[in-house]
Amino acid sequence: MLRVGLTGGLASGKSFIGRTLEQLGCHWIRADEIGHAVLARDGEAYAGVVSEFGSAILGEDGAIDRRKLGAIVFGGPERLARLNALVHPPVFARQERMLEEIAARDPNGIAVVEAAIMIETGSHRRYRKLIVAVCPLETQIERAMARDGATREQVLARLARQMPLEEKMKFADYAIDTSGTKEETAGRTRAVHESLRSLEQ
Repeated sequence: MLRVGLTGGLASGKSFIGRTLEQLGCHWIRADEIGHAVLARDGEAYAGVVSEFGSAILGEDGAIDRRKLGAIVFGGPERLARLNALVHPPVFARQERMLEEIAARDPNGIAVVEAAIMIETGSHRRYRKLIVAVCPLETQIERAMARDGATREQVLARLARQMPLEEKMKFADYAIDTSGTKEETAGRTRAVHESLRSLEQ
């Protein structure tokens, strides 16, 4: 089975590419969804995160309120690093189990793992090929403001904590420009899929 990483920046079009690849027959794994799962009350990271950051991050139902947690960790690099140290190991473990299950079912298939900070964590090395979703900075800002209901300043603050797309492109085997229409992006994604399939043959 071919393991492929998919990354990019905030609102760069990663999920659209992932969804398109899934429609083309790839197995699509979203690290963000696994992150939610390990932070759930029955998740592997729940107890450690609550112990580290305190009950102030909990909602009335006892679940971790990601907005409250985010307000704490995004203010300081040390706090964010501590959160990542608690969350990433169980996320990677779940990913690995999912990849092994897919490989057993579909040994000639393509598994695509989407994660926002794949290069920053070094986990891009786990994949044979890396796809990076790219678009102009202003497009990222406009998309994030529209999608998240955020102010320009809030979006810029989030982008400042991420590796610029220009830097991420240096690691890419494939860079997919998502700045055009959805049809254009889907066409570019199909071309990458054809190239990936040729590697498997």
